[in-house]
Amino acid sequence: MEYKVEELTNFLKDTISGWKNVECITMDPRSDTFAYDPYFALVIDVYSKGKIPSSGRRRKAFGDPGDFETAAGKTKDRFFLDEMPIRIEYKDIGAMSKLVSRPMQNLKLLKNSGTYPFFRLKNNKIIFSASEWIERTRTALDNFPESAWEALRDNFSAKMEHFLADMGAASSSGDKFFLLLSEAGFMRFAAASLFMANRRFEPSHRDIEDHLRNLDSIPEGFWAAWDALLQKEAEIPALKRFEIARVLASSVLSRR
Repeated sequence: MEYKVEELTNFLKDTISGWKNVECITMDPRSDTFAYDPYFALVIDVYSKGKIPSSGRRRKAFGDPGDFETAAGKTKDRFFLDEMPIRIEYKDIGAMSKLVSRPMQNLKLLKNSGTYPFFRLKNNKIIFSASEWIERTRTALDNFPESAWEALRDNFSAKMEHFLADMGAASSSGDKFFLLLSEAGFMRFAAASLFMANRRFEPSHRDIEDHLRNLDSIPEGFWAAWDALLQKEAEIPALKRFEIARVLASSVLSRR
């Protein structure tokens, strides 16, 4: 870890762990490797079992952060320290534990938000832990129920098909903006369906393709169609792109 990043990480860990109710702090492992990565941000998740300090108190605790802003739900802070971007999310362990232990009762939420929160919970680096909560939770994620994997795969596949229909309509009407939106949604949920089929939680959007290429099982014909849809410079006509997307969807749906 670069010295400057390590110094900031230790400062944030020491500051946040001193707040009442903080149970665990984790860090995105990519934050270990700065090296002038254009995507770099120091990304931290804070899990608490009760209220945390207000936005104003948090800002004061962080010293003199630049461009400090808090999301409307007051669960995310974004700011700069020593010219480095910091992203902190605050999560209630009661709510997270319910999602992990009762996924079938929370399908409506999961099918809309995706499983990326589980990916972060399972894979991020633990930099502070006040109890065994996160170890117990990770064990529960290792035993995620088959019924939930299957239900999420069905839901994500249905979303993929809805976006495919939108692609067809946009292709026929010449609506380039709607085509762009529907194609992005289509590819996202095609990938999400395969992650569920392989019993893997979804990574961040930025990492989807890298993780897809490391899955154990990818259906025949998937990569040819996927790569074709990514070749924007080839100037493939919209209706032809829709036909390629249909091939990709058929490939995903064949993975049963």
